[in-house]
Amino acid sequence: MENRIPLIGETFPDMEVKTTHGTMNLPKDFAGKWFILFSHPADFTPVCTTEFVAFQNRYPEFRKLNCELIGLSIDQVYSHIKWHDWILENLKVDIEFPIIADNGDISKSLGFIHPGKGTNTVRAVFIIDDTAKIRAIVYYPQELGRNFDELLRMVRAMQIADKEHVAMPANWPNNELIGDKVIVPPASDIKSAKYKQSRYDNYDWWFCYRDLKNKE
Repeated sequence: MENRIPLIGETFPDMEVKTTHGTMNLPKDFAGKWFILFSHPADFTPVCTTEFVAFQNRYPEFRKLNCELIGLSIDQVYSHIKWHDWILENLKVDIEFPIIADNGDISKSLGFIHPGKGTNTVRAVFIIDDTAKIRAIVYYPQELGRNFDELLRMVRAMQIADKEHVAMPANWPNNELIGDKVIVPPASDIKSAKYKQSRYDNYDWWFCYRDLKNKE
């Protein structure tokens, strides 16, 4: 079997993981849901603490999108539990999503460990959809905390793109050219090009755009 990390568009590999919520099977235990698997370098570190608080504060918004969260680091489950308790006691934030205790095998298989950064994981993000397909992979260096509003935007945008069969412009829903409108897939022949250009707002036949069908 080829030894490489999974790619966008592939099915997330089956794995049994030990977490703060007990043993789980991925992606099976999130069947029918989107989920974000994210790694952090270590428990009891300042940047990671700010990230967990940020994720938890947005957890209700992710759940509205049928999206669950699950963290991971190369720490024992006891460390995760103590860190969870520290955050609750000192910051008054209850981390409700599970955290995977990894011995390094999962991180290596998913490419979470940078060879030049020791044995700690980088800040990796896998976004998996409700069919268990990997939709996005994002890596951050250890020294840079993630933008969790962007991860929320990514999930929302991909779900809309799937539902309405469109593409999403840069910085959606605040694009500099078309605002919160979405991009119509380009035509593949002359007839459909003329039709789309007559039907939709456009800059040209290959750049047509429209309003969302169902705005929230």
